[in-house]
Amino acid sequence: MTAPPPPPPSFGLSFLLTTLVALGPLSTDLYLPALPTLARVFASDAAGVQLTLSVFLAGFACGQLLYGPLSDRFGRRPLMLGGLAIYCLATIGCILAPSIELLIGARFVQAVGACAGPVLARAVVRDVWGATESARIIAYMGGAMAIAPLLGPTLGGFLTVLFGWQANFAVLLLVSLVQGIAVARLLPESNVHRHPGATNPRQLLANFRQLLADRGYLGYVLTFSFSYSALFAFISASSFVLVDRYGLSPQVYGMCFGLVVAGYLLGSVSSGRLVRRFGGDTLLACGAWLGAIAGASMAVLEIAGVHSIAAILGPMFFCTVATGLVMPNAIARALAPYPAMAGSASALMGFVQMTMAALVGIAVGHGLTGGSGALAAGVAICTALAPLSWLALLRGRGKH
Repeated sequence: MTAPPPPPPSFGLSFLLTTLVALGPLSTDLYLPALPTLARVFASDAAGVQLTLSVFLAGFACGQLLYGPLSDRFGRRPLMLGGLAIYCLATIGCILAPSIELLIGARFVQAVGACAGPVLARAVVRDVWGATESARIIAYMGGAMAIAPLLGPTLGGFLTVLFGWQANFAVLLLVSLVQGIAVARLLPESNVHRHPGATNPRQLLANFRQLLADRGYLGYVLTFSFSYSALFAFISASSFVLVDRYGLSPQVYGMCFGLVVAGYLLGSVSSGRLVRRFGGDTLLACGAWLGAIAGASMAVLEIAGVHSIAAILGPMFFCTVATGLVMPNAIARALAPYPAMAGSASALMGFVQMTMAALVGIAVGHGLTGGSGALAAGVAICTALAPLSWLALLRGRGKH
């Protein structure tokens, strides 16, 4: 008995997948303006509150290692529904958390649910659109997904001021419930390459070894992960630097954050329009070098004693443009050779990305002492390592 064909490509399917991918960023960006408030409410310091972000990424990383192989064996749809159910329950726990320790724990579980969205949505894109069109679709999805961090902090700032920090999690609960209903009604199964041995521990390790032994796959993963880690350094530190040091209100901070994220939107949309003309590898390399120049500029301004909001937001804007160019092309090029284990390839990529970003976030959080030096250092180091990964592993692969 042959498996039914995957669903045909459509705008509706790409829109639903975009919202599922956006759930992860929205789960961090929406409540960023509330981080200083959480520090006061729970009598915690910046490093303690920042753990609600880094632990979320740790849960996100670990969960992906499960969803990818499970979806290769059992299909994308049931795993997506299960992840959203976990997310809803954990979000209720966040709303009711009486201490920072319990909030951190609930955030870990919330992340385990949220990570079903990106890892499975990327695999569905590979299932439905194939290797050739995946980069273009993921780029447009990335551009649309940028609306979440573009508007999330601004909305979160107003929610925090008007209703308290719990209101941010109430909105996330509502969003995930709507997504669960939409997936149950509108998302057909797309995995026609079911792999019965995908969850066998020996086979799973063999798959991961095969992926990590592929210099191309490893190069795409590292270039993407370092580029994203620079962005997460800003995500984890910006509210403390801009609100506590420069005195911005949560609402104004949200607008400044949205301005920076507009760079990601610009990069993603540009990638979608240009990938057929220049190729994914060329755009990825351009993005990696652009990010390195922007990150170095931020560090130079910090060392020179230029302490201003513009000295942070200006270079960071171009860093997010770079991430928008790197991310869709790295994902599509990494997954293209592996249709039979797209879930595992996507999961391993997400694990490395989120683990690296979580470690960067923790390091930057512990370096925050009212100044922006840790933020500038984190961004500069990560953006420098992205093109170095490209040089070491991807240079000369040609135009694809």
